[in-house]
Amino acid sequence: MKKILALVLASVLMLALFAGCAPADKPSEDKSITVAAVSTAFTDTYKNMWPDIAAAFEAKTGIKVNLIENKNLEEVIGPSMQGDTYPDVIYLPYGRPAALTEQFVKDKNIADITDVLDMKVPGEDKKVSEKLAGGFVDTSLTNPYADGKTYLAPMFYDPCGLFYNAGLFKEKGWEVPTTWDEMWALGDKAMAEGIYLFTYPTTGYFDAFLYSLLNVVGGPDFFEKATHYEEGIWDTPEAKQVFDIIAKLATYTNPVTPAQANDQDYKLNQQLVLENKALFVPSGSWIDGEMKDAPRADGFEWGMTALPALKAGGDRYSFCWFQQSWIPKQAKNIDAAKQFIAFLYSDEAVKIFLKGGAIQPVIGAAESIEDPVKKTFLSIYDNGAKAAMGGFASYKSVAGLGSVREVFQDPVNGLVNGTITVDQWIKDIKAASDQMRANLQ
Repeated sequence: MKKILALVLASVLMLALFAGCAPADKPSEDKSITVAAVSTAFTDTYKNMWPDIAAAFEAKTGIKVNLIENKNLEEVIGPSMQGDTYPDVIYLPYGRPAALTEQFVKDKNIADITDVLDMKVPGEDKKVSEKLAGGFVDTSLTNPYADGKTYLAPMFYDPCGLFYNAGLFKEKGWEVPTTWDEMWALGDKAMAEGIYLFTYPTTGYFDAFLYSLLNVVGGPDFFEKATHYEEGIWDTPEAKQVFDIIAKLATYTNPVTPAQANDQDYKLNQQLVLENKALFVPSGSWIDGEMKDAPRADGFEWGMTALPALKAGGDRYSFCWFQQSWIPKQAKNIDAAKQFIAFLYSDEAVKIFLKGGAIQPVIGAAESIEDPVKKTFLSIYDNGAKAAMGGFASYKSVAGLGSVREVFQDPVNGLVNGTITVDQWIKDIKAASDQMRANLQ
């Protein structure tokens, strides 16, 4: 009997020893996480993008993914979060009208994911930090508190700029403007033929436009000061140039634009370029996939250019936009959620995302792109344009103080339709900027 008890005890100890030696990050088979992803132009292009990612992650880790996907994601997950039920991972970039990501950042309700950079990508030998292209976790869009920590994971990078019908330019013998003076001259020439110079999908698209313009007029130093609300920054000559250019551009904008500048009708504004009713529209390199089935003028060809320089030979900028995924601090399965974030940089995930035209900021990801149009867009930095990265610094929630979009971008609709004056817009920016500076995170 003693021998039997000894054998049983030895077996129990052996099992405990094996259990203790099991990898700490290996999930249990019944582990599950909830991933909430906003539907975008990428999922319009490849509808199974996120289901495929979820399935691949499950196969690698054994962690089941409950996927929530919707174009109006904020409306879907908002009520449950008010009831204290949070997704474990949220793919929702900055710049949305509801500003949910911005709100979580302001309230410091996003989990620190700095340690994800040192995690190995599930199914691979490389760490996340070894896969990421340089600079993507060195901006206020991922490290919003200037504390040396990363809170938002960079996703889906796209050069942003001005998109146009290259076929029309060839037909008319027009040169793509490289300075703002050339831009205004082209606007007058096009207007004589009934074509407006400019349109925009929604005012949300003025984020990348504004960031590029700040760099054009004053370089990275001015950009840094402006996006951190330095006292007196909006009274400088550089700021005046920014305001003057946007105000003048509003007078060259197709007047139907503001009425269609919403999340339901924004493609109608993009359609203006496809039908030669406007020359330029600000967007990112996803636009061709988003409009792939849209009717277009005969001979239409996609073209893309950086923002014009102030003068000949001056610097031109194309903002490198990237989106974000993050983990709510209140998530119930943060460790498993971090594994999911790490998996988003796997070779397998990169291939799945590419099916939707979404390019992860992973070294070598663009090499496998076969679409010549997409390759043209991504070569903008090889053709003289400088890359602008970063964004406005995060500030605390203050009653009556709007989001960056509400302060800097949304009033453009009013500039175009005449419901707000340039002076009022500038006055509001100065007042809001003072509050933003006083309440920096």
